[in-house]
Amino acid sequence: MQLPTHRVEHFDELVSADAITELSRAAEAAGFDAVFVTEHPFPEDRWLATGGHHAPDPFVCLTVAAVATTTVRLQTNLCIPAYRNPFMLAKTVATLDVLAGGRVILGIGAGYMEGEFAALGMPYDERNELTDEAIIAMRAAWTGESVAMDGRHFQAAGNTMLPKPAQPGGPPIWIGGNSRRAMRRAIELADGWVPMPSPAKASKRLRTPGIENIDDLRARIAEAKEHAASFGRSTPLEIAFMPMGLDMFTNAPVQPAAVIDSIQELADAGVTSSCITVPGDTRAEVLANFDTFATTILPAVTG
Repeated sequence: MQLPTHRVEHFDELVSADAITELSRAAEAAGFDAVFVTEHPFPEDRWLATGGHHAPDPFVCLTVAAVATTTVRLQTNLCIPAYRNPFMLAKTVATLDVLAGGRVILGIGAGYMEGEFAALGMPYDERNELTDEAIIAMRAAWTGESVAMDGRHFQAAGNTMLPKPAQPGGPPIWIGGNSRRAMRRAIELADGWVPMPSPAKASKRLRTPGIENIDDLRARIAEAKEHAASFGRSTPLEIAFMPMGLDMFTNAPVQPAAVIDSIQELADAGVTSSCITVPGDTRAEVLANFDTFATTILPAVTG
């Protein structure tokens, strides 16, 4: 379930420490598996003027959620490793995982906002290579053993990081994006894949192909399974997707029957987790929708 921390125009209502605390506890009580937040540290004005949004730091927000809860998982959806040194990110993630008792899911993406890369001093054209490198570097650091690695913009000549994450081997890494490169990255380097519903007309803006309906998704999942088989992957791949109507493009009222049908259809297509954007412009509206999920939707889809 997405915490509405991107709604900074309603900061006190939805983004403050009190809001994150109350909504995280309510999500846990409702039966959601995880709460997630996104990342945009310094978006360009042109993007903001055409539908973009701000977002507070994801790890600060998830730390507040961690302190407020005991069992719900803490997910980034999505963090952009290419914005930073991978060992700094590894330290942040490991620390949160330890303090939260092993509840982090690290959702990452290659990023698509060239202006944000420029403002942060990172090379946009290297974003895919930096993302792949970051996964390798973080997993090495999380072992707690000495790391020697020559990166594109760093060199570790024998460095060690402690504490190790609470989860053996580190938190699961889920890869966001609809492109073939993102799908292959998930299969070859990570634990899960997070494609997203998006209109084809937005593919240029989001720098990822559109997925407009269940048939599009089925085709992508079939391609992922084929690549996993050819690559020799033996472990299952987590696949998370947003039910139609509960994604970042809509803020419509929750319709329980339609949501249940969509989640079941996604499960039949091979989706293993549903990422939910719970609508609401006020905390009371979001909490009311939590109640709908707790009493009607979640019992129907979790058995």
